[in-house]
Amino acid sequence: MALLQDIFKVVFIGVGATVVMDLWLALLRRFGIQGLNFALLGRWAGHLGRGTLVHPAIAKAAPIAGERALGWAVHYAVGVVFAAVLVAAFGMAWLLRPTLLPALLFGAATVVAPLFVMQPAMGAGFAASKTPAPLKNCARSVVNHAVFGLGLYLSAVLVVAG
Repeated sequence: MALLQDIFKVVFIGVGATVVMDLWLALLRRFGIQGLNFALLGRWAGHLGRGTLVHPAIAKAAPIAGERALGWAVHYAVGVVFAAVLVAAFGMAWLLRPTLLPALLFGAATVVAPLFVMQPAMGAGFAASKTPAPLKNCARSVVNHAVFGLGLYLSAVLVVAG
């Protein structure tokens, strides 16, 4: 039973952190700053399931049925996986008494995934090198993932309080 409760806690933390990040991205959109189109993430994931990892430009790849929903599902699943890695790295002691710094640093470190896996695979190059403003895009990604880290902490605090 305790294992199931721990799994539930990790899932809650991952989903909660992803919600915090999504609220941040929604705020940025209100100021005209666009983030990742999750339909394109779903398109990439759909093509990955068909054996294609790298695309010259994911926006030009053939659409996948249900790609928007798939993209959102992948986005949240990755958030849960990252939460599990955080708890595995810092242990159950962190889960029982969460602190901000490990969550914030871990969240910022998760930027490795988009910069060195997702962006190259979707045709944007390593660290957004094939985009019009690579440095700005990288900085935005780091901030977004630090916000995710803040979400990890806040969600863990809610788990402990609940």
